[in-house]
Amino acid sequence: MAPDTTTTAEHLRNALDGRWRDVKNQTRAKLNHEAFRPHYTPNTVIARAKVAEQMQIMAAAGVSDEGFRKEHGGTGDVGAAITMIEMLAMSDLSLMVKAGVQWGLFGGAVENLGTERHATYVKKIITLELLGCFAMTETGHGSDVQSLETTATYDAETEEFIVDSPTPTARKDYIGGAAKTATIAAVFAQLITAEGGKPVNHGVHCVLVPIRDADGNDLPGVTTSDCHYKGGLPGVDNGRIVFDHVRVPRVNLLNKYGDVAADGTYSSPIDNPNRRFFTMIGTLIRGRVTVGGSAGAAARVALDIAIRYALQRRQFSAPDDGDEVLIMDYLAHQRRLFPLIARSYALQFAQNELVSKTHDLQTSDVVDAEEQRELEARAAGLKAANTWHASRAIQEAREACGGAGYMAENRLIALRADTDVFTTFEGDNHVLTQLVAKELLTAYADDIRSMSPVEWVRFAANAVGDRVMKRTAAETIMQTIVDTRQDSEEEGSLFNRGTQVKMFEDREEYLISSVARRLQAKSKEMSSFDAFNAVQDHVLHAAAAHIDRVVLEAFVAGIESCPDREARKLLGVVCDLYALSVIEEDKAWYIEHRYLSTERAKAVTRGINDRCRVLRPHAKTLVDGFGIPEQLRYAEMLHPENLSG
Repeated sequence: MAPDTTTTAEHLRNALDGRWRDVKNQTRAKLNHEAFRPHYTPNTVIARAKVAEQMQIMAAAGVSDEGFRKEHGGTGDVGAAITMIEMLAMSDLSLMVKAGVQWGLFGGAVENLGTERHATYVKKIITLELLGCFAMTETGHGSDVQSLETTATYDAETEEFIVDSPTPTARKDYIGGAAKTATIAAVFAQLITAEGGKPVNHGVHCVLVPIRDADGNDLPGVTTSDCHYKGGLPGVDNGRIVFDHVRVPRVNLLNKYGDVAADGTYSSPIDNPNRRFFTMIGTLIRGRVTVGGSAGAAARVALDIAIRYALQRRQFSAPDDGDEVLIMDYLAHQRRLFPLIARSYALQFAQNELVSKTHDLQTSDVVDAEEQRELEARAAGLKAANTWHASRAIQEAREACGGAGYMAENRLIALRADTDVFTTFEGDNHVLTQLVAKELLTAYADDIRSMSPVEWVRFAANAVGDRVMKRTAAETIMQTIVDTRQDSEEEGSLFNRGTQVKMFEDREEYLISSVARRLQAKSKEMSSFDAFNAVQDHVLHAAAAHIDRVVLEAFVAGIESCPDREARKLLGVVCDLYALSVIEEDKAWYIEHRYLSTERAKAVTRGINDRCRVLRPHAKTLVDGFGIPEQLRYAEMLHPENLSG
């Protein structure tokens, strides 16, 4: 038997790549094409043309059919589709967004909300014969999709829907593809029919509305405009759309969850309007999952560049040595970058679990409603965690590279600019974090999504007491680890995985139960809305604690699944750093609630310093483990021959 020559870095990469590692390796090979070399092009015309070229190459290479059902010409591999788009973020985030809009959001809406009468659209979407956009967000409503103002009113005489923007705030805003390229829009609008001579609103549905002719001109009743320059993403032609009584055929309604017969009769397989809405929106979860994963990929690219720069850049001489010191050898520099690398590892293991769960649910014939809600909350939480992490990590990486980091040729400013909007699109992070808390506070109660804040407060105040924590990783693994915890005040116990897990679990449980008690108390002395508003900061803290715990569990499971002893040992140290960094960031809470003494809190800081020192010799191995192809992490400053210029 031949000896295993796989390096530790390769074992790390295989562990991080997870279930779809073959897809990641195939995508790495495809991205080695010169057309995908990262470029900084703030000129929107050039950047948009570049992305259009890249999209055509991808479609011709056959990677665009991932995730679409086999009967529509796809592979049916949802996990592969998410993974592929996430990988594009390492090349160009404009490309990732354009691909995500075309094949993920627009294509996903047509396939997941439509029926067989829309199958012909899907094949054209895959090949780029039909370019579309996802027209959901409006000037007046972003996160609150249920309150969108655009209307789609059915006219039984002509068997058409009349799509209209009745107010200035009903304008569709920031829609990727709407400025130039899209010829058809998946428009989310209030569906209105007539019953007994009176208009009846059936809530938000999705209608396909052609917006441009073959020459790129707006169709009658449609007015599009260009958002032009944004904070980043110059290759995405974001635009605005206004509809003035635009008529489309009845069959343009994506009718899986709600249909209108020729005579105007409305029908739906889901009677409850709120449940119908959330079922529809839930099928579009892939976009949120992809955004989080892509932000994580961008963060890894930035950290990879910053670490490699720190391994060659020298600054200041040591007193006993004439040589200048590598900046990576300074503890302060390690402290800046290693905890962010640890969080990148942790989040990627959590992302792998999320993608796997999304794939399994979206390819299953029978979907459990509770599992679907749990998935939506997990996707919301990890999207927030990943995108906030990306903003922080890329900024720190930029600063860690000094003036060189500010040069466009070194990629970091483009990564920073392009990911900035990720914290607010596909759901504002604060709103998404509250969605996580809502699921936690109601213990996944049926129909809770349909409750108003008032009803939610009443329910939460009465229902949380008996909640049992649902572990996300393998229960047997987690219980075994928790059983080995050390609760003593000894510093060494902070490196005990069971102790770390228990500290995360205790914080989450305490915060959730205490916010429920506060809601109950305040709802007796003020309105339910005011009660919720008064504890909103507490709600967000509880949700963040839950996300941290889910991520730690995913890291633990990732280590368990890694077959190589050396790689597993190194991952263990990285996991220590992640856990202790989270505890240090919330050290005030742990001390205030007596989960940490002041002495033990100091030990947390010493523990982080220790783990940074242990990881220093492995800095290059850790970023090699990210598996970023050489071409995609190219930065001029990493090539010494360019430093003199």
